[in-house]
Amino acid sequence: MAVYITIIIALAIIAIILFLLEIFLFPGLTLAGIGGVLFAIGGVVYGYYTLGTVGGHITLAASLVVYSVFFYRILRSKSLRRIALNTNIDAKLASTRDMGLNPGDEGLTLSRLAPIGKARFGATTVEAKAMESFIDEQTPVVIMQVEGYHVIVKSIQN
Repeated sequence: MAVYITIIIALAIIAIILFLLEIFLFPGLTLAGIGGVLFAIGGVVYGYYTLGTVGGHITLAASLVVYSVFFYRILRSKSLRRIALNTNIDAKLASTRDMGLNPGDEGLTLSRLAPIGKARFGATTVEAKAMESFIDEQTPVVIMQVEGYHVIVKSIQN
């Protein structure tokens, strides 16, 4: 009987080790997580098979308590906080309206607008969208419309 209980405890310890590997080393659902579940279930099934119904119920109850306490302790520990991402993003994307660009401003394309690329108006570089077809780089353009986070431009050479 002591051998059976030792085997059940060994299966539970292996399940906990595999769960730890799953949580800390292998992201996503891997063989370690599946193996942990199988060893945990295997320990309970082995308890029912070798110890009978009463011993199986005791094994099931003890397993539920042990795994619940284990997961509670893991979730409450600082271990997960150390490996979790805690970066807060407080930046915002500046609108072209906030940059002081207005229809009629002239500038120069920095890249080919096919139909979207970069253009510079004074000291401000923005994402520009060609009003018609494509505009080659280093082509003078004029702002036709300021829209959200990019400007709609037209080539001056046409």
